[in-house]
Amino acid sequence: MAVPLPVSQAPPVIERFRTFFPTRTTLHPKATCCRSNFACSLQPHKEKLRTNSVVCLSSSTSSPGTAATEGITTSLKGVEVFDLSGKAIPILDLWKDRRAVVAFARHFGCVLCRKRADLLASKQDVMSSAGAALALIGPGTVEQARVFAEQTKFKGEIYADPNHSSYDALEFAYGVSKTFTPSAGLKIIQSYMEGYRQDWGLSFQKETTTRGGWQQGGVLVAGPGVTNILYIHKDKEAGDDPDIEDVLRACCT
Repeated sequence: MAVPLPVSQAPPVIERFRTFFPTRTTLHPKATCCRSNFACSLQPHKEKLRTNSVVCLSSSTSSPGTAATEGITTSLKGVEVFDLSGKAIPILDLWKDRRAVVAFARHFGCVLCRKRADLLASKQDVMSSAGAALALIGPGTVEQARVFAEQTKFKGEIYADPNHSSYDALEFAYGVSKTFTPSAGLKIIQSYMEGYRQDWGLSFQKETTTRGGWQQGGVLVAGPGVTNILYIHKDKEAGDDPDIEDVLRACCT
């Protein structure tokens, strides 16, 4: 839960941006496909194709062998995340025996992710009533996950993905142009005005800076059954939140 602070106490956000998003970075242009049009994504130090899309699969689908479902399930086989005790858990186990709403944070210090976590947690009672669990995965260490849990008091389950394996498997968006956008900047300012805060300590730890902070996340609804993928939202850019009503329809109807 974010604790509102007077606006006068907010750190100089723009200057932080300039520090966190250096202008002298070697970039490689890479075209990526987003639905029916093409968007240019600049990828620092590596070139990876990232598709940005929303896939909704009806819970009444009789065959779990659709191309989309098979692709997601196959890509996640062997991927492990770590709970707050450091125990490795196959990610598919998160929804093998239950329905789960799984949020993927950009990183554990991200102010936009903290706001999204709060929004999802505010609907946890609705999810629980429908038998759905709420979980959040962040690309970072178990220790970073513990700090996030302590700071945010997030009521769902929290897992760390130090190798970014789930993010790579799901081909979440990645790149400078997906992170440092006018829309994202406005959303960050709005989040600060609402009382949310970036944890700059976590943001500048090695596990985050080695990826440049350019990783994007998303939201997945799945289960019970590892192949029962009901909904997935892949953020097109930082702060590209899914429609919470779409998430609730997928998990709770």
